[in-house]
Amino acid sequence: MALIDPRDEPPWAMQLAVQVEKAAPPAHGAVCEAAAMAVVGLLTDPRAADPEGEWRPWVREWEDRRIRKVARRARGVRWREAQDVPGVTVDHDGARVRAFVPGPVADVPPQLAKLQVAGLDLTREDPKPPPEVPYAALALNPDVTMTTGKSAAQCGHAAQLLLRRAPARDVATWLAAGGRVHLVGEAPWNECVRRATAVVRDGGFTEVPPGTMTAIAWLVGAHR
Repeated sequence: MALIDPRDEPPWAMQLAVQVEKAAPPAHGAVCEAAAMAVVGLLTDPRAADPEGEWRPWVREWEDRRIRKVARRARGVRWREAQDVPGVTVDHDGARVRAFVPGPVADVPPQLAKLQVAGLDLTREDPKPPPEVPYAALALNPDVTMTTGKSAAQCGHAAQLLLRRAPARDVATWLAAGGRVHLVGEAPWNECVRRATAVVRDGGFTEVPPGTMTAIAWLVGAHR
């Protein structure tokens, strides 16, 4: 049974759209990284971060509730229509993900409501070397089976928690260098957990039981 939080009524969510064209679909890891960067990009956009920003009331309301994200698949005209909904798009390593201003789950814009939620599962690529420091390291629990859509949402959660919980000076250094992220695939999970600044425990609404540790994040090389 999913966890119940009295603050989460009615539920709000940040929608994520992943461009998946039939001719050249993106890879799993690239989508996860792009989703994390899109979430951070939206939350640090002046329209969301500044006290008087036009998106700020929506972000504040959402972050006061249970943090939900919903990943959707888009292609062709549906992807182009989604660009009309307020948000931030990231183009990264062959993947494009757009994070949208959060809102009530029951009132999703029609351009997004048309997009498929279930079944977004893409080819897992071989691990890639990390970028130059500083960057945010993300890791997914290897003992938990999740689709690409679920994994992307969990990476978005981890990046958001890292943004909010890591030391402000380290976050500023990371963002000033471009806010790069890296999905770790080669390090032992227990070692990654020991490093983690942000830990995601899932609410249990889809795919995994409530309380499951799904993703973690930490900053590498940000301290100066």
